[in-house]
Amino acid sequence: MQTKRLGNSDLEITLLGVGAWAIGGAGWAFGWGPQDDDESVDAIRGAIDAGINWIDTAAVYGLGHSEEIVAKALNGISNRPYVFTKCARIWNDKGEIGKSLKADSIRRELEASLRRLKVDVIDLYQMHWPEPDEDVEEGWSTMAKLKEEGKVRWIGVSNFNEAQMKRAQAIAPITSLQPPYSLVQREIEASILPHAASTNVGTIVYSPMKNGLLSGRMTKARVESFPEDDFRKRSPYFQEPRLSSTLNLVEDLSAIAGKYGCTVGEVSIAWALRHPAVTGAIVGLRNRGQLDGVIKSANLNIEPADYQEIENLLTKHGL
Repeated sequence: MQTKRLGNSDLEITLLGVGAWAIGGAGWAFGWGPQDDDESVDAIRGAIDAGINWIDTAAVYGLGHSEEIVAKALNGISNRPYVFTKCARIWNDKGEIGKSLKADSIRRELEASLRRLKVDVIDLYQMHWPEPDEDVEEGWSTMAKLKEEGKVRWIGVSNFNEAQMKRAQAIAPITSLQPPYSLVQREIEASILPHAASTNVGTIVYSPMKNGLLSGRMTKARVESFPEDDFRKRSPYFQEPRLSSTLNLVEDLSAIAGKYGCTVGEVSIAWALRHPAVTGAIVGLRNRGQLDGVIKSANLNIEPADYQEIENLLTKHGL
């Protein structure tokens, strides 16, 4: 699989990375419902077998559970992938999630992640959210110190806007940015992606299939059947009229997918990867079989005329 250098780092990452959000399982505020841990382990190992060389997780996914499952999946693996995780989200004994960028909090989070992941150093440590905003400088200064101390190899940010990135860059270089980016969520194109590109910040985008909506496998019936603890039940992207507009777009995209012998999900991921500022895309996997719906996107050469047709379809459906 093709690789690209991630920003100012020495990390050569594949165009696709495994997203470990959903494998955190149920029982927390932003879960995707119940998840079989054995299937999660098998999905990660299947992705490694397919050539993917990085995994993106976060301490808060499943309140630590996702990191534990990543460690289990990588136990005994010789061709170990890079492991990326995140800080700035904490929780109490009741599972209530809080926000912190205080120095002592970030240090505690890092030590906990190292224990759960069973590693001595994190390949890429990311500030999950710039919240509270007034503590961005304290948080980023701490991240820079952790890098200097050798506890993390590289440091990045997630969900930052351009102004927040500039504030962090006044303290220390940013290696990577992790923003949401998909056919139906394109806000970062205006200023965030140009700023990242101009300052040698690698961009790894999340939700290129918008939480499964652009996978080609989503239906209204499936959305209605989501368990109550699936965060997507509260997402505006899964509410009407946006839900119907997006599913109608997916139906029209199937003709383009058919032309290239791939899934609509792979067209959606390839569309995100087409942007020159994008280094890689995170694809969530809950079982090994889902690889079949995403893996071709890394090598898809979609013609300019078809990219234009995609733009036409977005306009047609008011997206």
